[in-house]
Amino acid sequence: MSETTSGIGESVGKVLITGGTGSFGKTMLNDLLASGVEEVRILSRDEEKQDALRNQLRDERIRFYIGDVRDRESVARAMQGVQSVFHAAALKQVPSCEFFPLEAVRTNIVGSENVIRSAIAAEVKSLVCLSTDKAVFPVNAMGMSKAMMEKTAQAAARELGQGAATTVSCVRYGNVMYSRGSAIPLFVRQIRAGKPITVTEPTMTRFLMPLRDSVALVKYAFTHAQQGDLFIKKAPASTIADLVEALKQLFGAPDHPVEIIGWRHAEKLYETLASAQELTQSEDMGDYYRIRLDNRDLNYKPYFSEGDQHVVEQGDYHSHNTRQLTVDEVKDLLVTLPEIRAELAASKEAAA
Repeated sequence: MSETTSGIGESVGKVLITGGTGSFGKTMLNDLLASGVEEVRILSRDEEKQDALRNQLRDERIRFYIGDVRDRESVARAMQGVQSVFHAAALKQVPSCEFFPLEAVRTNIVGSENVIRSAIAAEVKSLVCLSTDKAVFPVNAMGMSKAMMEKTAQAAARELGQGAATTVSCVRYGNVMYSRGSAIPLFVRQIRAGKPITVTEPTMTRFLMPLRDSVALVKYAFTHAQQGDLFIKKAPASTIADLVEALKQLFGAPDHPVEIIGWRHAEKLYETLASAQELTQSEDMGDYYRIRLDNRDLNYKPYFSEGDQHVVEQGDYHSHNTRQLTVDEVKDLLVTLPEIRAELAASKEAAA
C-alpha cells in the first residue's frame, strides 16, 4: 500500500483543509476520502471552485464552508468539532505578492495566525501548516510572508509546549509539479498552442515534487510531529533548461522555439529547502528531515556563559546541490503525473 493511501483517514476523524479547492487541497481531499476519513471540511473563498468540486465528487463526507482565513470568525466556525487541520490557504504567486505585499501579509501571516489560534481554541489535535522553500533566505514578499508564517506557528508551539492538546507543526517543500500557476502547465500550453516557451533563466534549478509526495509529506507530519517540528521532503532538482527539453521531447516537438524573457521580480537562481543552521538541529529520517523546534527562551545567558559547542558540519540544502535529474529522468518523472498523461493523450488525439 502506498504512503498516500495508508488508511490515515480512519484515524484523523474530522479534517479541515483551508484553501481546499487549490491544487494541494484537492489532492489531499481525494486521498483522505480514499482512506476512509469521517468528514472533510473545505474552507475557501471561491464559491465557483467549491461548486465545481461539489458536483465533481458528490461525496456526503465533504462539507463546504465559504470563508476567508483573514476573517477569524469564519475560520473558527469551520474549525468547531474538527480533530485535524491542514492549512494550505495562501497567496503563492511570487509576482502577485511582489506587487501587493500587504495582501501577502494579510493572508499568509495574519490569516495563518487566525488558523493557529482558532485551532488551539477548538483543541484541534493536530495542525499542519504548509510552507515553501522560498521561506529560506527569502528575497521576495511571498517567501518573507511564508517565513513569518513558520515563525508564527513555531511561536505558538513554543508557547503551548509538549503535551498540549494541540500539536502545531509545519512542512516545507519545493516546486509542486503541475500545481496551478506553476511553470509546467504553462510550458505545456505553449507547446500545444505552437507558441514559444517563455523561460526566465535556463540555468535556474528547482526542486521537483509531484503532488502525491507533498500529500505524503503532510501525512507524515501528522503521524510523526512533535510540538513545533518542521518537516522537509528530500527531493531531486532540475535546471529549467532540462525541464523544457524533457517536455519538448515528450510532446514530439524537439525544435519548438524557446524565448528567454529574463528574470521575473525577485526570482532566485536556486531554492533552498533547509539552511545549514537548521540542519544542525535536524534529524535525518530517511526520505525526510525533521527540524526540531528551538525551545530556548529569551534568556540567552547560558549560551554566552557556557558556549554552544555545536559545529556546523554541512552546508545549506538547496536545488543546486541536491541530486540533479537528467533529461531522461525528468521525462520519467513527468509521465507519472496524471495531468501530463492527459495532455499527451489529448495532443495525440488532436494530431490524429
